[in-house]
This record gives sequence, C-alpha cells and structure tokens, in this order.
Amino acid sequence: MSHDNKRATTLRSRDEAARVSNEELFFDLVYAFSVTQLSHYLLDHLTLLGAFQTLVMWFAVWLGWQYTAWTTNWFNPGALRIRGVLFAIMLLAMVMASALPGAFAERGLVFALCFVGIQAGRTFCMLIAIGSNDPLTPNFRRLLAWNCLAGAFWIAGGLAEGQARLALWFVGVLCEYIAPMIGLRFPGLGRSTTADWTIDGGHLAERCQLFVIVALGESVLATGIAFGQHTEWHGIDLFALLVGFSGSLAMWWMYFDTSAKEATHAIEHSPDPGGIGAKFHYTHVILVAGIIVCAVADELTINEGSHHAELKYLGALIGGPALYLFGNALFKRVVRGFLPQSHLYGLGLLAVLAVFAPHLSVMVVGTLTTLVMIAVAALEAVVRRRAWAAAAAR
Repeated sequence: MSHDNKRATTLRSRDEAARVSNEELFFDLVYAFSVTQLSHYLLDHLTLLGAFQTLVMWFAVWLGWQYTAWTTNWFNPGALRIRGVLFAIMLLAMVMASALPGAFAERGLVFALCFVGIQAGRTFCMLIAIGSNDPLTPNFRRLLAWNCLAGAFWIAGGLAEGQARLALWFVGVLCEYIAPMIGLRFPGLGRSTTADWTIDGGHLAERCQLFVIVALGESVLATGIAFGQHTEWHGIDLFALLVGFSGSLAMWWMYFDTSAKEATHAIEHSPDPGGIGAKFHYTHVILVAGIIVCAVADELTINEGSHHAELKYLGALIGGPALYLFGNALFKRVVRGFLPQSHLYGLGLLAVLAVFAPHLSVMVVGTLTTLVMIAVAALEAVVRRRAWAAAAAR
C-alpha cells in the first residue's frame, strides 16, 4: 500500500465534520469505572494527603483519556489498526482503574506501568501508523519523547514508596501537562505550534461534553446507591436524595443549557482550533474534578447527614461545588471571552458559607451548597436568555 493510501485509511477525512464513533463511546465506558474508583478512593481518604493522592491519580486518568480523544480526532477509529490500539488502551485503562485503590500501596507499579503503556504505547503506535514522512510525524515524535520522560518518573514512583512515590508521580504529571504549553519543545526535536494541531473542533468539543456526562453519571449513581443502601427510607433520607439529585441537575444545567452549543461553535470557528482545544482540556480537568468531589459530597449528605460538619467533610461539601464553579467559569471564559458573573457570585457565597459551615450539620451544608448551585444555574440561564432575546430584537 502506498503512503498516501495508508494515510487515507488511518487518518480521518477533513472533507466533512468528524462524528464521535461507536468505538469512542464504548471506550468511554472504562472511564466511567475510573471516575467511580476515584470518588470512592477520596471518600475513603478524606485527608489533605488523600486529596492530593486522588488529584495526582485523577490527572493520570484524565491524561490517558485526553490524549486518546486527540488521537481519535486525527485518526479514524473505524480503521482496524486504530480500533485495535483503542481497545488495547481500554484494557490497560481498566487494569489501571482496578489498581487505583492500591496505587499508593501494593499496586503502585501496576498503576504506573499501565499509565506509561497507555501514553507511550499509543503515541508509538500512531507513529508507526502514519510513517516517517507525514506532516504529523514530528509532532508525535516530540510527544513520544515527553511520554517517555514522564514515564521514567512514573515507573520510578511505582518502585518507590510513601511520599517519594507521590512526589515522583507529581513530577510525571507536570511533564505531560507542561509539555503542550511549551509546544512540546524537546532537545534535538524542535517544537510544535498549535497551528500544527489540525483538529476538528466540533468533535473535540463533543468528546469533552461526553466525558462530563460520564462524570455526572457517577454523581447520580453515587446518590442512588447511597440512598438504596438505607434499610428504611425516612423523610430525611428522601430529602437527602433530593439534595443530591438537584445538585447534579444544577451542574448539568450550568454546562449544557447555555454553553455546550456555544463551545462547539467557538472551537469550530476559531482561527487556532488547536490552541483553543488545548484550553478546553485544561479547563475540563478542573471542571470534571469538581463533579467527582461533588459525588463524594452527595454520599456524605446521605450517609452522614446528621453528623457535625467536620473539617474533613467540608473539603468535599464546599470544595466540590467551588471546583466545579471555578472550572466552569474558566471554560466559559475560553468560549465567550469573559468570566460569567453568576459563577463569581456563587464562589463568593460558598466562601461566606465556609465561615459558618463548621457550626452546621452535614445535611445543612449540603443543602446550602446545592441551593447556591441552583441559584447560579438559574441566574445564568435568565441572563443568557435575555442576552439572546436582545440580540434577536436588534
């Protein structure tokens, strides 16, 4: 097969808009499992150390998904060789998620090897798929170099123990997050520009939206499972269920009601889709982290509602909504060019609540944070609809 024919079968056609494939939807299932594992780990380790460990593992999970989303933006997941790579990554991601509860104990090396296999293995396979003369080849060579550098820290961390493991893995995370910010610059290999990242904006926006759905699904599952485990359902249990569901609905409303279509339009019509696509991923890592922490808060509200709101509970109860509002505000800043005031008001209210929260119960704090989220969603919906109506009247 000639190079041109080989390239045509492995890369997506840019003659028409790329659509999310069944292979990609199937691939996302394993990340629903990963999000569940992360929220359960945080719930079992409600300390500063546990939060930082969860953060590092979340970055690893997101990196594995994020780089694969970019890969399937360039490469056709329906092609047999690309489909094989995608499903191999899926298997490694499943083992990695299974090892997550013991990642800072006996399964650290397994977790690290799976992550390195996903990152470096994917990039190496893509290099083989396109050959040595493709315009994308230099970009993937630089990416592979960074994957290997980060992988050295991950494997070293897997062999280390305690705080040394956490420190080494954090450096590994920084390598892969900072690399795109400097154009994947690597000694002897040059650097890339965002103009080299010729992505399909609509596809990338849709992939991010689907991951938000996956994370929100975990929030709904956490609420339902925690409620179902109660042997008797009393009025207070039903109220806690309503609080958890309303919080998930408010998060969905904030993201999908007023910004999802705008996001697709913004990235599709950007003169630098690669640059705005990178910003999408940097903002979504914060936004989705907020959803994961909110899932923990929902379980606490249902299971520990009558308990005093100790400091370890407040990190999830207030920190989750704050992370989500902050990430969502940054996301909308990328899409619209300005920070939504509704989100800033919400963050201000959460800051005020944090002052009084130590004197309240878990149920009261969970209820108040949910009311803040509902108010932000409602305020933004009203403001945006008025703006649309005024624009239409001109």
